[in-house]
Amino acid sequence: MPLLSPDPFVAPAPSDSATGAAPADPAGPEAPALTSFKVLTVNIHKGFTFFNRKFVLSELRDAVRTVGADLVFLQEVAGSHLKHAQKFDNYTDQPHYEYLADSIWPQFAYGQNAVYTNGHHGNALLSKFPIVRFENRDISISGPERRGMLHCELKLPGQSRNVHAVCVHLGLVESHRTQQIKLLCDLVRKEIPNRAPVVVAGDFNDWRRRAHAQMARGASLHEVFVQATGHAARTFPARLPLLQLDRIYVRNAVGHAPIVLPSKPWSHLSDHAPLAAEIRL
Repeated sequence: MPLLSPDPFVAPAPSDSATGAAPADPAGPEAPALTSFKVLTVNIHKGFTFFNRKFVLSELRDAVRTVGADLVFLQEVAGSHLKHAQKFDNYTDQPHYEYLADSIWPQFAYGQNAVYTNGHHGNALLSKFPIVRFENRDISISGPERRGMLHCELKLPGQSRNVHAVCVHLGLVESHRTQQIKLLCDLVRKEIPNRAPVVVAGDFNDWRRRAHAQMARGASLHEVFVQATGHAARTFPARLPLLQLDRIYVRNAVGHAPIVLPSKPWSHLSDHAPLAAEIRL
């Protein structure tokens, strides 16, 4: 696989022409309509445990596989890091999203957010469905924090409307988050068809829980844990979750049976607890 450019990257897949057209629906034109799918979102902390004590990407891959998600939203996923590759014997030469996707998720997209001397990291989406279009947008406001939102359009078997998946990682400063959520809502409201299903997931860093009202008001997006239980899930720090930082929002879809994944093994794999849910169309 070629080296990554600063632009978003999507896994190569067999195309029907030299122009790189999206592959045909793998389930075939007569496949029954898929009416639900499972999503997982997790900030993987660049493959390291809390306080960067141990590199655990291999164990993380095993844990992600056990969830059986169709779509995996990843934040803080490394594209490359030269010094880590020299320091840790088990550091993979592959981009981390490619290593995690392996043979389970045939398509994946990556958007670079932070670029530094030794490498870069950003958001990624792993998908069992064809990614027909993708774009990474820089939503950094000011200062050293580099943030982005990765927007992917997915073709599901038997569905006339494509599903739009947006993987986000918002800033630590509340005023920045307010502006970033406005950019996110503008994208959903102005650039995605009104009746298209939308899933937005990731690390919102919204410890004051201000995002729910802004997302509902700005783009009719509703959080699946809030709908199911009345409050967002506690996800940080993973070993003793106190803050409700990670979220799954939907529009024109319903979240079913959302769960925070159990502390073992996840509390030893990242500083954020992952979230999973079934999304019904």
